Amino acid sequence: MSARRTLHPLAAVGVLLAVTALVATGCSSSSSSTPAATASPSASPVSSIAAEVPAAIKSKGTLTVAADATYAPNEFIASDGHTVIGWDADLAKALGQVLGLKISMVNATFDTIIPGLASGKYDLGMSSFTDTKVREKTVDFVDYYEAGTSFFVKSSGGPNITSLSDLCGHKVSVEKGTTEQADAQAQAAKCKSEGKPTVTVEIFNDQNAANLALSSGRADVAMADSPPAAYQVKLSNGVFKLSGPAYGTAPYGIAIPKNNGMAKPILDALKQLVANGTYMKILEKWGVQAGALSTPAINGATS
Repeated sequence: MSARRTLHPLAAVGVLLAVTALVATGCSSSSSSTPAATASPSASPVSSIAAEVPAAIKSKGTLTVAADATYAPNEFIASDGHTVIGWDADLAKALGQVLGLKISMVNATFDTIIPGLASGKYDLGMSSFTDTKVREKTVDFVDYYEAGTSFFVKSSGGPNITSLSDLCGHKVSVEKGTTEQADAQAQAAKCKSEGKPTVTVEIFNDQNAANLALSSGRADVAMADSPPAAYQVKLSNGVFKLSGPAYGTAPYGIAIPKNNGMAKPILDALKQLVANGTYMKILEKWGVQAGALSTPAINGATS
């Protein structure tokens, strides 16, 4: 992403390895003080809401929930190397408890989740999906959070990026299939049409790889939703910093196969968690309560 601090070669390697470890694991410690080590807030079954679940799903007894677990603190892999954790995972479990269903969290590449919902491979997608009109053509969403997009750069020598227009002439790393990819590519075309240096958009299969592109110097700036961006900056211990304000605040939606009857029970279960305080406890556990929604909705995209 841009010029790195001048260090002795061995020291520079040490910094890169440290940052690489942080962004790849998505957690800085397994100590009892970390959110991952704190018990997840739980909820009780509500029979009237559980009764809304379609028979075909109720008979399975388990909801298979897909998440791209490279997006800490929203969803990432625990220190055991395979368990999907994060506030999306905690919320999924609480929803399952209200519905009287078990939850099976499955790690999946982001751009395969919506096709997997359409094919019946997954029952829900909880992976920081921005609810958009385009995506609503394929899946239903229950909106449950609000987040914007943030830029983050190297603290030492990183460019001053405060808006998309500042990306002209820079290399930006993004995850495949995200709104960040779409925004960066649209800006690249705009820069070119205005006669400015274009944006080189580096696209990666997961957010970990996009973060590593910044730490290695392959990119000048990384883009991610505001909670994961702030989390990566925190984990970097001063190597990364946020650049400019977040933009484009929009709702996250729980993705559900189109018209399969699960949107209403998920919505009602979520409203139950909001009303009894479990929803806010989960967000507070992970430090992301700033994006809380007080009124969840189905297919609330505005664009």
